[in-house]
Amino acid sequence: MAPPSPAVDDYLKAIYHFTEWQDRQITPSQLAGELGLAPSSVTEMVRKLAALGLVEHRPYGPVSLSPAGEQRAKAMVRRHRLIETWLVREFGYTWDEVHDEAELLEHTISDRLLEGIDERLGRPRFDPHGDAIPDAAGTVDREPFILLRSARPGHTGRVLRVSDRDPVLLRAVEAAGVGVGVTVTVQGPHTVRSGAASIALPEGAADAVWLTAG
Repeated sequence: MAPPSPAVDDYLKAIYHFTEWQDRQITPSQLAGELGLAPSSVTEMVRKLAALGLVEHRPYGPVSLSPAGEQRAKAMVRRHRLIETWLVREFGYTWDEVHDEAELLEHTISDRLLEGIDERLGRPRFDPHGDAIPDAAGTVDREPFILLRSARPGHTGRVLRVSDRDPVLLRAVEAAGVGVGVTVTVQGPHTVRSGAASIALPEGAADAVWLTAG
C-alpha cells in the first residue's frame, strides 16, 4: 500500500471528482487545470502514481484510477464530505463555506473521530451539495442523473446536486430558490419552474446543477 501523502490523496480525489458526474476520463492537462499546477509537475506525479499502482496511464492518454486508487480516493472523498456535512449541521456553516474548511481538516482528523462524526450524523448518504458520501466499505449510492444543460424542456426532476466549485454561484442558486431536493421542471437552459413559479437561474447554473433522470 502506498504511504499516506496529502499530495497523492489530492490527485486521486481530483481524478475521482472529474469522472463522478460524467463519463469522460481526465487528461494530464485537465488534471493540471483542476489542481492549479504546472503540467510538468502533474506529468511527473502521474508517473509516480502509476508506479505506486494507484492510476493507469499511457503516454498521451487519459488518466484513470486503478482499483486501489479508487478505493483510496473514495476514502478521502468520504472524509471530505462527512466533514462538510458535519460543519453545516453542527456548526451552522452554509453550503458555500464548507469546501475550503473540509480541505484543511480531511488530512488531519483521525479515523476514530471520522467514525464518530458519521455515527452522530446518522450515517448520511449525501453531503450538503448532493454529492454521495461513500460508506466505510467504499459503496456509493447515487440515482440516475442528468445535467441541467442536457435536460430537454418539460423534463421534471429533483435536484440531486449543485456543484461546490464556485461559492458565488452556490449562493446565487440558493437565492433563486433552487437547492438539493427541490423538484423543478425545465423550461430552458437557464429557466426552470418550481410549483407555479418560473425561476431564472444565474449564469453557469446549467453546468452546475444535476437532476434526477427519471
